Amino acid sequence: MEHIGQLFIIGIQGTELSKEEADFMVNNDISGVCLFGRNVDNPKQIHKLCSDIHALSHRTASKAPMIISIDMEGGRVHRLKAPFTQWPALAKLGELDSTSVAFKFASMMAAELLAVGINLDFAPCMDVLTNPDNPVIGDRSISADPEKVTKISSALVRGYIKGGVIPCGKHFPGHGNTLVDSHEELPKESTSLEKLNDCELQPFKKAFRARLDMVMTGHILFENVDADNPVTLSEKFLKQILRDDLRYRGIVISDDLDMKALRNHHEVEHIPVAAMKAGCDMLLYCNEFDTPPKGLEAVKAAIASGEIDKAQVEESLKRVAEMKTARLKDFSMPEFKEAAKIIGHPDHLKLSKGISEGSVPVDMLTT
Repeated sequence: MEHIGQLFIIGIQGTELSKEEADFMVNNDISGVCLFGRNVDNPKQIHKLCSDIHALSHRTASKAPMIISIDMEGGRVHRLKAPFTQWPALAKLGELDSTSVAFKFASMMAAELLAVGINLDFAPCMDVLTNPDNPVIGDRSISADPEKVTKISSALVRGYIKGGVIPCGKHFPGHGNTLVDSHEELPKESTSLEKLNDCELQPFKKAFRARLDMVMTGHILFENVDADNPVTLSEKFLKQILRDDLRYRGIVISDDLDMKALRNHHEVEHIPVAAMKAGCDMLLYCNEFDTPPKGLEAVKAAIASGEIDKAQVEESLKRVAEMKTARLKDFSMPEFKEAAKIIGHPDHLKLSKGISEGSVPVDMLTT
């Protein structure tokens, strides 16, 4: 089956794209990359790196636009440093409780991302902070109030889309009650499906109606819903709850498949196969550079053997192709001198300062 690489987003090692990385991406038709702190130094370097990555699309079999993604939530999860606008944590938006401010927050952040070639943001966090002692989420959450999280996160989704960047809601079905960091171990929760429906799933339901293109799974085991599988590997969560019950039609992407929540319990080659069988459309690899080739070969072998249903893979490929056509077909890299005018724009700095101080100027409150 062709173009399986279109279902993979991978990390790269440094501030420049190596020949080996470029060849791997081209030869395997990889869908895109995810940038981290190790990849970003200054605006000009980021612009050049993204330009080089986008240029690879013309050499791939599918010729599909490249996804360049990043974790830019604001607050602690903020890969791009000054002179990019430094945005406050989402909890500050929750305190202000203004959908128009949230919309502007996302659309202005998107403008700066797009200026350097980044077209997908793994944001917003839609986790309801049901456990105030949660060290993983904390102020990454908008609020402990599900209604507030619902309306603010939906406004953020609309803002990113307006700004030309694809948003990805996370962490389905909700990471707000955990005490364990899934980067280190698998969190286990006793929350019932009824409780999830009444609280944690509310922001996702609203965001789906706001045309959310992508949702990220959480590596969490909900023992009273699926006692055997964490969400990323759970057909119950991804096929029954997300697709059938919530009628979500967008792309489901895994969280990083190399996180210890999964790696401590499963073989490297098993994880991507199980994730795809469960209902993930796209697979994310972030920080281990030898695992994407292993994951890709494992998935190809599972498709060839019939372990992964070909019709399901074709549906995933169709979703990715349709999203890229709808969201990325008109994208083109701006010249750096134009990008530089957008990065750290005075209006962006003004809004960020206002949110941080809890008092946004009246002239910035209209959408």
